Amino acid sequence: MHYITLQRYISSGKIPVPKIIKIGGSSVRAWTEKDVEKVRKILPTIKNGRKTRYQKVQEKQKAQAGVPVPHKKRKSSKKK
Repeated sequence: MHYITLQRYISSGKIPVPKIIKIGGSSVRAWTEKDVEKVRKILPTIKNGRKTRYQKVQEKQKAQAGVPVPHKKRKSSKKK
């Protein structure tokens, strides 16, 4: 998992914040083994908002069921 993804999950409150340590002028997150195990258990339950191609097709089919499709009006090709 990319560190930016972890930062987003932490800032949105989806995963708990690990202990933050100051080293020099920088703040560093200190992940313990317990923290890592917690996150590993939580990650499969997090929905990231992206949909697979299969999910998109299913939604499209549900939306189309029973709904009339509006048709474009054709321009007449009659010459005057």
